[in-house]
Amino acid sequence: MVYFHGGGFVVGDLDTHDALCRRLATDTRMRFLSVDYRLAPEYPFPAGIDDAIESMRYVSTHIDEFDDPRAKVIVMGDSAGATLMTVACALTRREDLGIAAQVVIYPTLGPELFTNSVHTYGVGHVLDVDHLRYDYELYLGEWRDHSDPRVSPLMFEDLTGAPPAIVVVAQCDPLRDEAVAYAGLLEHFGVNVELLEAEGMIHGFLRLPVTVPETLEIIDDLGAHMHRYVEIASS
Repeated sequence: MVYFHGGGFVVGDLDTHDALCRRLATDTRMRFLSVDYRLAPEYPFPAGIDDAIESMRYVSTHIDEFDDPRAKVIVMGDSAGATLMTVACALTRREDLGIAAQVVIYPTLGPELFTNSVHTYGVGHVLDVDHLRYDYELYLGEWRDHSDPRVSPLMFEDLTGAPPAIVVVAQCDPLRDEAVAYAGLLEHFGVNVELLEAEGMIHGFLRLPVTVPETLEIIDDLGAHMHRYVEIASS
């Protein structure tokens, strides 16, 4: 498992997501490699994407340093980390990186935030949309083309050959609708997709197992889904 943490492209690190990665590693019985990619504003777009691509390529070509050479790789990210990962998967889809699946957890898929879920949950549900817009300003720096699919993955004109996907959304997340749309886009291009919706949950809920015990059941279910993709890729 190669993991990309969230944090709006500007915060977060290995420590902020260490507990989640440890829990997922325990539940899924997978080796975890968490990526400390570069953050804005010191390193604006597309530095994080470049780091995601290079880390995926490195693990693929040096798998024997981390596990059995026959081991399959799953890439996973939450929030902004999921965004970087989805773009990296799209851009490397023609390469043989041995990616068994991509696990996309409540991603942000562009700075144009106008969906129904944004209007419904954009204030007062942990993730404040105005704050996210500010994060995008820091992340994009002088880059102004929001139609670039590296900025807004929903703009990709072809995703044929992208890894199979598990897309996790939270019901009360302003980013819910765009994640559902991305799952549909992947499916449109023939990518096998499973959409898992966590009812009553908010953005970032996977990091709240102490205050939201139901999260542990969702993590267990997610682990079962990931194992199925590994079995398919190994068969």
